[in-house]
Amino acid sequence: MNANHHESSDLSRTRITLRGPAELADALPFVLGFHPTDSVVLVALHGEHGRFGGRVRLGIPRSPREWASTADHLAECLVEGGERSGTRPDGIVVFLCQDPAPGETGRRVMERLRPFAQRLRTACGALDIPVYEALCISDGLFFSYCCPDARCCPPDGTPLALSGTSVMAATAAYAGVQVRGTLRDMERRLQPTGGPGEEEQRAALDASAAAIVPRILEDAEGDGRAEVRETTLRLAREVLRRFANPTGEVGTTGQSGGQSGGSTAPRTVRGSAAGTDESDAADDALVETGEAAALILGLQDRATRDRAAEWMEGWEGTAALRLWRVLARRCVAPYQEHAAAPLTLAGWTAWSTGDEPTARVALGLALDIDPEYVFARLLHQACNEGLDPESLRSCLRSERDSRIASNEAASGTSPSVRARVARPQSGRQPLRKPGRQTGGAERRAAAGVRPGGPAASKPGSGSPRRGGQRGTRSGR
Repeated sequence: MNANHHESSDLSRTRITLRGPAELADALPFVLGFHPTDSVVLVALHGEHGRFGGRVRLGIPRSPREWASTADHLAECLVEGGERSGTRPDGIVVFLCQDPAPGETGRRVMERLRPFAQRLRTACGALDIPVYEALCISDGLFFSYCCPDARCCPPDGTPLALSGTSVMAATAAYAGVQVRGTLRDMERRLQPTGGPGEEEQRAALDASAAAIVPRILEDAEGDGRAEVRETTLRLAREVLRRFANPTGEVGTTGQSGGQSGGSTAPRTVRGSAAGTDESDAADDALVETGEAAALILGLQDRATRDRAAEWMEGWEGTAALRLWRVLARRCVAPYQEHAAAPLTLAGWTAWSTGDEPTARVALGLALDIDPEYVFARLLHQACNEGLDPESLRSCLRSERDSRIASNEAASGTSPSVRARVARPQSGRQPLRKPGRQTGGAERRAAAGVRPGGPAASKPGSGSPRRGGQRGTRSGR
């Protein structure tokens, strides 16, 4: 069981009135950003009118023996999270979402989970917080554990509203909130597919592990470790540019392989199949098995992973998220635990670029693999508490700028050369967030490492230190 699946949503800042269990059930996927399959979700309510606050989500434990401890833990997590932000919940809404097993009905699922729902109500009550509603969602129906009125909550269940027809759906569309399919679908995009190329990928990982791991395990000052780091980052930059502008594909401007306006920053290609199996298969085709293996093994070095985290916004962030997804899918057995690094990078990049649901899913999977992976734990907590990723982005930029300035000083690079290095990046459009300091884009473009750009091959080993100590007993 992983207790780190905490969820939040920007819809909590949007005013909308939900009336009754039907509208609560319809609102859940919009609140989370996806349809929570096989999940227990607790949502905090605040104030007289029950404003949505924090929320926690966890997979429903298979064994009923775990229900009592899970209920206590979830209630404590939700309340403690609210207290840290200074808003203790005034009430809680509980959702139990599970599809029927073969031969099972939605009502049977509801009855089977009733003891769990009661235990959740008891756990919240023990913390002096009432559960205003507890719903079971199964087989396209919702059932209420709290409402005794058969007219609005019949025992055989009530059909959910048709997709896109509710007030919540209209409000979410107006606010630009998207539902990214089911949780199962989102997790599948970050896990090995089990296709015919799995054996070839496993052989490539075996070969890379034999060549790379002994060099990574050298002491921190070892030349082999530094060489692996630079080789990994150089390969990652090369592969990243394929995702930003694949050879022969038409970019967003309709030009094939070229850029206008003198900018050398590649344009991310967005097809109509984005987010589908077809687009994932196309991304997989851009990375060879040997390249994927070398990147996966190289990213097990913490400093290498932190340097890769600098690709976090604009076209770099969009392309990097696709690359980290590919690498996570290539972590075939017995290398599943190596996916913690690309999954954490995928979570960080998604959060940095504004895709919080994907970030929480990726970070949750990383913690499923390695609950002690500190970088994933810190990012997951920060994301779920609604913190602004700009603070970490600023730290990464500062580390990058300091590293490059140190390298330029050591190599004696003149100001005129630095100006020529910066000029091709002037057309880059970085992701902008509210509160971002103006006038910094030009400075960052001049100093930042760009995939395949003039500064791409400069060595350095600086790593971000934001968010506390990253090390664990596994070196992560």
